[in-house]
Amino acid sequence: MSPRTLVRLRERCCEVGPLGALERKQREKPPREIKITGEVEARITTLACSQPPSGHARWTLQLLADHLVEIGVIESISHTSVATVLKKVRSSRGDRNAGASRPRKTPPS
Repeated sequence: MSPRTLVRLRERCCEVGPLGALERKQREKPPREIKITGEVEARITTLACSQPPSGHARWTLQLLADHLVEIGVIESISHTSVATVLKKVRSSRGDRNAGASRPRKTPPS
């Protein structure tokens, strides 16, 4: 421990007592509210696996974010949040290489 840590610990012992100094302080304000719930994650995944809108070959992250706000799933969301949700999902989002892996050819012995 550094000398400054001991000084702060001693000061806190004087303020709240020895047992209170060893416990964590309560947060002054609560943590921020979670915007992306499991239901929103499911809607993002479902939408990403669906057919893209006309004029687009595939869903982009920005297109997904804009569409989610447009249909009223969530009030606001960034494309990076959509990417984070999709990164957690173990799907390929319709990649042409999706599916079971092909067996490798064994080299001749």
